[in-house]
Amino acid sequence: AAIHGVLGLINSTPFSPRSEREEMVRLLQEMAGASLAAVRPAQEADMSELRDDDDGAAAARLGRLRSLLFAPATNEAVMRKIGTRGADAVVIDCEDATPPHLKEAAREAARTLAPVLTAEGTVVTVRVNAPSSEWFTDDIAEALTPAVAAVVVPKIERVDEIDHLARLLDAAGLPELGVIAGIETALGVADARHLLAHPRIVAGYFGAEDFIADMGGRRTVGNAEVAHARGQVALAGRLAGVPLLDQVVTDFSDDERFLAEAGEAYSMGYAGKLCIHPRQVELANGAFQPSPEEVARAERLLAAYDQAKAEGRGAIAFEGHMVDEPLAAQAQRIIDQSR
Repeated sequence: AAIHGVLGLINSTPFSPRSEREEMVRLLQEMAGASLAAVRPAQEADMSELRDDDDGAAAARLGRLRSLLFAPATNEAVMRKIGTRGADAVVIDCEDATPPHLKEAAREAARTLAPVLTAEGTVVTVRVNAPSSEWFTDDIAEALTPAVAAVVVPKIERVDEIDHLARLLDAAGLPELGVIAGIETALGVADARHLLAHPRIVAGYFGAEDFIADMGGRRTVGNAEVAHARGQVALAGRLAGVPLLDQVVTDFSDDERFLAEAGEAYSMGYAGKLCIHPRQVELANGAFQPSPEEVARAERLLAAYDQAKAEGRGAIAFEGHMVDEPLAAQAQRIIDQSR
């Protein structure tokens, strides 16, 4: 701002020869560029260090997230079996699956069941109610225990809500607990990049049903109405460096639609999919796992590309396709996902 002010003063001074004014402007612009170049790497390093220090352990507790299976907190029979369904992580749901008059019972159930399921080897998360709800504060204070791998928070819209959540978690004795952020409103999607970049966030998901409800739109099988938002959230997650889970398929008997959506999400860079029924878990795990054929081709591609680079070539023809660095990076991602 100070440099811009000086530039304005220089340009408005009538007695300075034009050549001198131009030279002073050039020098000040160089100074500004050098200052910004020095500041930006430091800012980026600070944010990276903050995420690495604060959330590395929290993200590690979650592990891989091909499938995230939800179940109502107050349905004890379902909750007792949820750890046997093969999901990468499960959600004890105190939000949508719990009616208002059972919110307190849901908190008690979450607090009781989480340690039991964790002891059995299940990765357990708890979904609380939205930050704007009347139940949010009590959910954080009463539903969570150190046995929980992360807290799932729906309908996050503002960075200050995450800051408030972090303070509540600290007060509850859970300073290292990570947050899975629900991006499922118009404002949440619009500001997804800033929300997911918050150092307390370790993963996120796109909620199509709530998003369209907020937009006043209509859900369709083709997903055209959520295509832009779905892609925007995927991009935000990539820039923030956090894994993302794709929208639910509410018709849990429609395996074909689930697999189609999972294939789309996998191609967009999503790490997994939200599951509302046990039968969807196996579908999600398979869809977000490269096939043996994909892995074998990726290994052949990388071997050929590495040899070409050693010979000083930057691009090669491989099995009828042109391959350069971006395709090699995609092949490496396939191999990494198979491990």
